[in-house]
Amino acid sequence: MSEQTTTDLRETVRQRYAAAAVKVTDGNAACCGPEPVEVDDNFGSTLYAADEREALPAEAVAASLGCGNPTAVAELREGERVLDLGSGGGIDVLLSARRVGPTGKAYGLDMTEEMLALALANAAKAGATNVEFLKGAIEAVPLPANTIDVVISNCVINLSTDKPAVFAETFRVLKPGGRIGVSDVVADDALTTEQRAERGDYVGCIAGALSFAEYRAGLEAAGFTDIQITPTQQVADGMHSAIVRATKPTTATGPDASATDDSCCGVTACCTPVEQATDPSVTVSEAKSAAGCGCQG
Repeated sequence: MSEQTTTDLRETVRQRYAAAAVKVTDGNAACCGPEPVEVDDNFGSTLYAADEREALPAEAVAASLGCGNPTAVAELREGERVLDLGSGGGIDVLLSARRVGPTGKAYGLDMTEEMLALALANAAKAGATNVEFLKGAIEAVPLPANTIDVVISNCVINLSTDKPAVFAETFRVLKPGGRIGVSDVVADDALTTEQRAERGDYVGCIAGALSFAEYRAGLEAAGFTDIQITPTQQVADGMHSAIVRATKPTTATGPDASATDDSCCGVTACCTPVEQATDPSVTVSEAKSAAGCGCQG
């Protein structure tokens, strides 16, 4: 894939999700509240249980664009640190925060300022104090190595133009013994790249999907073990929503295998929280204080 094509696809994805965030925000200003961005049996908030939807701000539910419910399969536990790749309006971050409890924390990473602003507003409405949203790309996660217990993602990895980088970064930030619980679109092994593109566009989570064999090979190349890829429903001919699970071995080696960084809540990215990125009037010191970090100098 050429550099220009990569840049164009990334910008197309960014624009699509920025527009989705604006649609939810504008809908909230109307008399009847936000309308769901996705109304489909295969994508969106209908994939979450009614009690989960009812416990969250309507805007977080309306902005749901995923193909599954990764928080239902990640087996989150009290006190864990969770990272959501491509967190959008924050639905999976807020659900994760409830599962890990006050001693845990849920991070959301997204490249779209409009979605980050919506997610911050949703977190405030939900009264969630153990969440943090970061601006960045899933191919270059702004967190130190070995600081996250679980990485989740909801139909976002297929949108990346550099999936090996996503797998490598996911492996890097996980602690040894850490795990992933991802919902994604996966193609039958028999489908060529061209045939996948015939079934849907890139931004619609179809054309960029890996096959089952490619997904497994990518995770293995990054170092993951105990890989399970389980299709859940067909979203197009030969294309499936799937649950992907894998583990970072406890014996993982390398320059970052045992290093941790406790300089700022154990996660250096909290020194540059998204509050400042999305609001230029917020000073660095104010942003650091809002993040609840000790590194406010």
